[in-house]
Amino acid sequence: MRRSKRRRGAVSLCLAASLLCGAFTGCVDQYPDKTASLGGDGYLVEGSTARAKAGENPRIVVTSAATCDIMERLDLELVGRPTEMTTPLPERYMEDEDCVDVGSPMAPDIEIISSLEPDYLIGPATLLKSVQGLYKSIEQLGEIFDRQEQAQACVEEFETLYTEYREKHGDREGPSVLILMGVPGAYIVATPNSYVGNLVELAGGRNVYADVEDEFLQANTEDMKNRDPDIILRCAHAMPDVVREMFAEEFETNDIWKHFRAVEEGRVYDLTYDNFGMSAKFNWPDALEELEPYLYGEG
Repeated sequence: MRRSKRRRGAVSLCLAASLLCGAFTGCVDQYPDKTASLGGDGYLVEGSTARAKAGENPRIVVTSAATCDIMERLDLELVGRPTEMTTPLPERYMEDEDCVDVGSPMAPDIEIISSLEPDYLIGPATLLKSVQGLYKSIEQLGEIFDRQEQAQACVEEFETLYTEYREKHGDREGPSVLILMGVPGAYIVATPNSYVGNLVELAGGRNVYADVEDEFLQANTEDMKNRDPDIILRCAHAMPDVVREMFAEEFETNDIWKHFRAVEEGRVYDLTYDNFGMSAKFNWPDALEELEPYLYGEG
């Protein structure tokens, strides 16, 4: 579920989202000392304060696979998880008989959630648009659930892995990049403010649309050509096999692509769907590894 308030970088996380409040026996006021690090953008279900004061583990329900991954990293138990769909959930929660399905991320079952009497209902209020935002969210949740040590370990792991990646290439300048995000029958340009754009930037690529503040934009092919990218990367928002075929046909039949230097030099690459989705995940090192030969090798 999404709330209207959005922020770049760190994600806003719904704690017992207000949309579902009417389904519970009663929502209390915002709990500042637990939600302040998330900008106060959260709610608690009645009774959670007493449980916390008694030193008991909170009853937590999450509504997205990405949030399940964060909860696992923080070593937190769940009483409710999203129904497993295209993205596998951590085995810890799938094998736990006390952790039940609460429905798909886009349509959670309110009755099931209510029956679990959760203290916290957590799900992304918006997509995580950057790897940095993912780890900022981990730090925030670590503060809320007294898992600062686990959160810090995650952050240090990120810093170590990313430092190692950058040190391999030193001061070497990466190529200029045009990123196309496709859906069946159409495509748009991805800027550095999208997740795929953030991954390319982390890898050292220079987005030819770095001057655009939006995450995506409709741009005509003439403008793309004038920006003269060294390489073109193509990825899918959904239905990757269909999108791959669409891109192949577009580049074959639309004559203007033949005049792109990147096309002339054979530097057009299709990115894998698993590594380059719409929201930040912990497989970002795999994405950087996939990008590495395109940016720095022969591809």
